[in-house]
Amino acid sequence: MALSNNPVTGISYLFRALPLLTRPGIKAFVLIPLLINIVIFSIGIYFGFSYFEEYMERFLDSSGMWSWVAAIVEFIKPLLYILFSLTLLVLIFYTFSILANIIAAPFNGLLAEATEKYLTGKPPLDEEGGFKQMMKELVPTLLMEVRKLIYMLLWSIPFLILLFVVPVIGPLLWFLFTAWMMSLQYLDYPMGNHKVKFSEQRRLQRKNRLFSLGFGGVTMGASMIPFVNFIVMPTAVIAATMIWVEQYSDNQS
Repeated sequence: MALSNNPVTGISYLFRALPLLTRPGIKAFVLIPLLINIVIFSIGIYFGFSYFEEYMERFLDSSGMWSWVAAIVEFIKPLLYILFSLTLLVLIFYTFSILANIIAAPFNGLLAEATEKYLTGKPPLDEEGGFKQMMKELVPTLLMEVRKLIYMLLWSIPFLILLFVVPVIGPLLWFLFTAWMMSLQYLDYPMGNHKVKFSEQRRLQRKNRLFSLGFGGVTMGASMIPFVNFIVMPTAVIAATMIWVEQYSDNQS
């Protein structure tokens, strides 16, 4: 299939990947990334709301000169919960999704391998795979995740400044930046299985930037929807593998 630079095509892959979650040969490898995602996000949501509730109660119990402030806070408490919920979703997305991806990285590699074998009938590079190969490459895989994290954190600094300083344009640039990072994050799993270096991955995706932004953008958006975010990680890994098979593999020498 010829390379596509259509963002709508990039968006479509996440939805096309959904039916594959339960396909034989794939569903067994979905379980561990799914459980990791559920545990990490559940912990984040639980502690986030617990600390917020505790802070609100302490604040509302205050007296003296701050009583009038507490009265106002009590009145607008429902609105504060809504605002906090939205803020918490954003924070959980950026922090806990990074943590979940680091922990699940070796298993996501296995899921990408199983998906490619399902789609093409053969494993990446015709090499021995499975858990034995995963354990051999555990340290290099984790080191690659740390490298990607450092890359993302360094690039996030200027975009974070723009986010808080420049109205409208800043949030738009932050969205595009995060979408780009999501695409790099998930396409690394099938590309990494084929020993494609991270620098080469970025070069390939820059040639199809709109496509990558479409895929990364819909993945980011789905990750911020409660309960839907539990299945986003394995779905995105499957989608990224489909992208590799259909959009990149035939064009790689």
